Amino acid sequence: MEELGPLLVSVLAATFRVAATLVFCAMAGMFSERSGIIDIGLEGKMLAGSFAAACVAMVTGSPWLALGGAILVSCGFALVHGLACITYRGNQVVSGVAINIIAAGLTIVLGNAWFGRGGQTPDLPPEARFMPIAAPGAATAADIPLLGPLYANVLGGHNLLVYVAYAAVPLAWWVLYRTRFGLRLRAVGEDPKVVDTAGISVTWLRYRAVLIAGLLCGFAGTYLAVAQNAAFSPHMTAGQGFIALAAMVFGKWRPWPAMFACLLFGLLDAIAIRLQGVALPGVGQVPVEAIQALPYILTVVLLAGFVGRASAPHALGQPYVKER
Repeated sequence: MEELGPLLVSVLAATFRVAATLVFCAMAGMFSERSGIIDIGLEGKMLAGSFAAACVAMVTGSPWLALGGAILVSCGFALVHGLACITYRGNQVVSGVAINIIAAGLTIVLGNAWFGRGGQTPDLPPEARFMPIAAPGAATAADIPLLGPLYANVLGGHNLLVYVAYAAVPLAWWVLYRTRFGLRLRAVGEDPKVVDTAGISVTWLRYRAVLIAGLLCGFAGTYLAVAQNAAFSPHMTAGQGFIALAAMVFGKWRPWPAMFACLLFGLLDAIAIRLQGVALPGVGQVPVEAIQALPYILTVVLLAGFVGRASAPHALGQPYVKER
């Protein structure tokens, strides 16, 4: 039992850290898809944001400027997606896949050209990163069995962007369900013709939605490169954008259920990391590749059999042509 406490604290702390990226991306996808725009490009925007954040942090030494750079680059990709899907009414899935491919290739090419390290950026010093913040009174509470470590390492001990990620969930709920903008955003994802008839610009609403998605992907990218890690490495998002999309669908395009789905994926990932190299009774040592595949297997299993009937916004993926 004495060993179980530290293990529980370690797993829970890692769950909140790992899930923060997914929460940012799930909220981003939710805003975009609630407006009727499919956003397969979450992965690419997050990857481009990670690269921009690492580069800006290395040059300026400021994590805040790194965050601003990541948001600008991510929003730039979001505008490209909006231009293709909203203005020119192109295929939204193809546009998102193209963004993923461009971001994956461009970050490697630029990283290799600028730093000559196979696409990886140099390691960042602590002052150029968002570092963990100690919880108030954590040292005093450390002697309390279980509760002290839980307070110090699960509720506290994270960097600023982890807290921003979870604060974004109630904020997203409030914007979607308690503001005029949120009402119009949900309406344009269900029936854009009705919104247009009311004299509201469908195009402008959808552009604002994809820009919010770009903003949140910039936060996610900054978290990966400047907070959770100390550098950018090629393909460091490792499919987390797609897992966030799955969490959003699992949560049926609602903020709170999507967050809990992200925490579920984060928990499995945290457990998988600790299972590497461990011999299980009657099974032996599980291959590392099988352990690393667990979050992705869970994604498929949940979407295939346990989600139930997920009702997407009715106008999702359908370009709107204004009647004259």
